[in-house]
Amino acid sequence: MSTFDDRENAFENKFAHDAEMQFKADARRNKLLGLWAAELMGKTGDEAAEYAREVVKSDFEEAGDEDVYRKVSGDLGAKAEEATIRAKMVELMAEAKAQLMKEIE
Repeated sequence: MSTFDDRENAFENKFAHDAEMQFKADARRNKLLGLWAAELMGKTGDEAAEYAREVVKSDFEEAGDEDVYRKVSGDLGAKAEEATIRAKMVELMAEAKAQLMKEIE
């Protein structure tokens, strides 16, 4: 039974680690997205950083990315189309994951 228990613990630990890494990647992507959107809105410095924090917080409204998309889309208005925002979200997720991997190494 010990081997089975060890395997079960290993799977549980991997699942927890993967979930934590996904959470961190989502938060980092949202921050990067917020900084990108802030730049489009002409915000800089502390104002841009505060907006990025608002975007990160918006992700806690519901599961998935739609709450983040709605926040950024609503704030940007005509400054960016849906396809542009969604493409940026995908691009920044890859960047966020790459940044996290560099930190681990």
